[in-house]
Amino acid sequence: MLEVGNRIAMVSGASRGIGRAVVDRLLSSGFRVSAGLRDASRLAGSDRLMTHRYDAEDAASPIAWVNATVARWGGVDAVVNAAGINPKVRVSDVGEDDLDDMWRVNVKGPLRLVRATLPHLAVCGHGRVVNLGSLAGKRVGSNVGYAMTKFAVVALTHGMRREGRAAGIRATVICPGYVATDMTLNDDEISRHEMSQPGDIARLVETALMLPNNASVSEILVHCQFEPML
Repeated sequence: MLEVGNRIAMVSGASRGIGRAVVDRLLSSGFRVSAGLRDASRLAGSDRLMTHRYDAEDAASPIAWVNATVARWGGVDAVVNAAGINPKVRVSDVGEDDLDDMWRVNVKGPLRLVRATLPHLAVCGHGRVVNLGSLAGKRVGSNVGYAMTKFAVVALTHGMRREGRAAGIRATVICPGYVATDMTLNDDEISRHEMSQPGDIARLVETALMLPNNASVSEILVHCQFEPML
């Protein structure tokens, strides 16, 4: 396992759900964390936590956030893309506004943030990227639009693995099923207590960030209920 030392992790979607759990987990592990969220006042900063406005739909937002992080701490060692939305989109639906919104937030957001951090991830020699995917990115349920974007996140992660390998960058996509966050409040297929918990997903994120270059994991599938092999 890598030593935490003064490693710096940027976490998007940091105000709630999995993103907030990741922030708390990494802080407890000794990371310095730069938290990106739409309203930076929703999270109090500290000596090891800085907050910055981040809007995944704004192409300039990741650049400003990365620049502010580097200005404060001198670099970036890891990026965790946890921001996401999931309006329901079916093939038969008329209109594409919801799909376009998901594409900007769920796919282009992580792509732009990683592009902005690549020079810094390459310098440290152990750069890490963790993208929050979904089991919807491995098989399709009722929300085909969400599945389309999460399939793309899986592909994006493998592209990062290929392009960043020589510089020591490793990328992992974590694909959970139901997680007990506000995004699943209206899902009634299983009860809340049977869903995976945000803190458990955060532990997996931490593990992916800490594995050495020669033991990286490309995909982590997280099941809260039985499913056939994917």
